Amino acid sequence: MSRVGKKPIEVPSDVTITISENNTVTVKGPKGELSRTFNPDIKVEMEENILNITRPSDAKDHRALHGTTRALIANMVEGVSKGYERNLELIGVGYRAQKQGTKLVLNVGYSHPVEIEPEEGLEIDVPSNTKVSIKGIDKERVGALAANIRAVRAPEPYKGKGIRYEGEYVRRKEGKTGK
Repeated sequence: MSRVGKKPIEVPSDVTITISENNTVTVKGPKGELSRTFNPDIKVEMEENILNITRPSDAKDHRALHGTTRALIANMVEGVSKGYERNLELIGVGYRAQKQGTKLVLNVGYSHPVEIEPEEGLEIDVPSNTKVSIKGIDKERVGALAANIRAVRAPEPYKGKGIRYEGEYVRRKEGKTGK
């Protein structure tokens, strides 16, 4: 039995969940609304303020979907109640970020500034010129935007310059040695 799939999801009082016939789960909360359609084999049942996910058999594909479905629904519930945030750091001489309207403008050693426009539902904040914060209710989209920003200038292993997640460890390499 899936350890993750067996765990019930406790739904906060300010979050409402509706489950339609085609296994579409809609979660509404104080921060917004998320909706997702899941495999019809996996049953999603609501009892009072607890959500249970069950699978019909121990077939390999049902076992795989069981934990995944539970984790995705738990992420949706947490997203609409608390929200998600991903922080990035810019490390390097002259590397800086600034916000122009809703756009993020990065100066990271290229001959031109790199502009990134967040999709709807995501918010980019620049607390200082070397820190970037991405906020939203969908964990998947927040992580994807953070990964796209990091990919503009990924940290390199020799000097450690680049854009990295807050707290990320960059393994350093030794440079060339002379004779």
